[in-house]
Amino acid sequence: MTATVLPTSDALRTRALAALAGLGAVVPEGTGLRARTPITGTDLFDLAATTPADADAAIATAAAAFLEWRHTPAPVRGALVRRLGELLREHKAELADLITIEVGKIRSEAAGEVQEMIDICEFAVGLSRQLYGRTIASERPGHRLAETWHPLGVVGVVSAFNFPAAVWSWNTALALVCGDTVVWKPSELTPLTALGASALLARAIAEVGAPDGIHQLLLADRVVGGRLVDDPRVALISATGSTRMGREVGPRVAARFGRSLLELGGNNATVVAPSADLDLATAGIVFAAAGTAGQRCTSLRRLIVHEDIAEQLTERLVAAYRRLPIGDPFADATLVGPLISREALDRMQRALVTAVAEGGTVLVGGEAHDEGTHPDAAYVRPAIVKVRAHTATVRAETFAPILYLQTYRTLDQAIALNNDVPQGLSSSIFTRDQQEAEMFTGAGGSDCGITNVNIGTSGAEIGGAFGGEKETGGGRESGSDSWKAYMRQATNTVNYTSQLALAQNVSFLAAPDAG
Repeated sequence: MTATVLPTSDALRTRALAALAGLGAVVPEGTGLRARTPITGTDLFDLAATTPADADAAIATAAAAFLEWRHTPAPVRGALVRRLGELLREHKAELADLITIEVGKIRSEAAGEVQEMIDICEFAVGLSRQLYGRTIASERPGHRLAETWHPLGVVGVVSAFNFPAAVWSWNTALALVCGDTVVWKPSELTPLTALGASALLARAIAEVGAPDGIHQLLLADRVVGGRLVDDPRVALISATGSTRMGREVGPRVAARFGRSLLELGGNNATVVAPSADLDLATAGIVFAAAGTAGQRCTSLRRLIVHEDIAEQLTERLVAAYRRLPIGDPFADATLVGPLISREALDRMQRALVTAVAEGGTVLVGGEAHDEGTHPDAAYVRPAIVKVRAHTATVRAETFAPILYLQTYRTLDQAIALNNDVPQGLSSSIFTRDQQEAEMFTGAGGSDCGITNVNIGTSGAEIGGAFGGEKETGGGRESGSDSWKAYMRQATNTVNYTSQLALAQNVSFLAAPDAG
């Protein structure tokens, strides 16, 4: 059953207003959009939605601000992001409150999301002095050949509900440091978090004297988001969401020769080898599969266990799942909060029915809780399903806490199962065999953008590039050299002689006019 008595909608509304006030944000009263909480499944506020005309004006404002911002020295741009990071640190609790209220994340995960925002700001501040180009040896005497990086333009950020603030910060911190301006269209499920984060950035902009228009917020539905996708003034669309959404966004941006950075679905697997530390594996698996109620793009959805240890590990996991405290995400004891909606619960339970029809066995979980007290909320015990084959249901991503368990005999078989899905975001292996670890992470191993050893599939640090292959979209955000997606590259050849020398020894010199 649930871990605690759930708060009332009135209590959550009061807490949301207090958090917004602490962040310097107000609720834009009006119609067209509703702020909702999955904790009780009820609406909290009616909000004024951004109209198509408002969206066009916001893009125009950002495009005009870019003309000034791109000339601001990068370290000065970094000062803005530094101040944002400081404000996030000061107001971590308030922003985490909004995330918990709108997403249902437990407190430690909501606070961890804000910490991720702080971390990416620190990364971006350092980056502001490291937007390095390179000098290249020229084949022509008296010539300098170089590569330089320049601001790209307006960056459109379309974010999903499950990380309503962190993904925005990944994009915004890097884009601002790179000299771009940002127009943000958050999920319509998380407008309060967007208002709070935007208010902190607006305060930072005012305090450091940056141009007012460099960040714009669109609180709207998919139709208005489509205007952002289709507008030629938007140089880059960074979109996080489902593969279905990516199939729509990618071609539309490509049709206007814009750039897109897509972070789409994941159907992530963990391999557990015979040599694995089962205590470590159990802890890592349970967090990766049940954390955030299975609503991370990196959530563990497929468990591939060696035959020799399958029974032992299964017993551990089933026991751990039965002990998971489910309920109020604000309560310290809770480990699993609600799903985002009743529709998400319905999709989960339909997937379980299909998996059983395909020959699977539900070992634990899948039952809903608190339907009587909160009929519109969606609390469910995470499920483990033992499957006999890699069916269509297993190969599809269900955005809910379902873990499909199957066995393997050889590592080659395990790697083949890991790769036998359309998605390619995250993967991991638990093993104490160095050779197995190297094979899994090597060129012939996992085909995912993230390959971990002795940790689960979720919980990436901001220092590494985040993203995946295949239907995950191929984009990279956050750390490493992901900043290059937000800039344009130029190759410069400078001739500092009085002679014209052509590359490849081409001769094309007309005789001078003797006049």
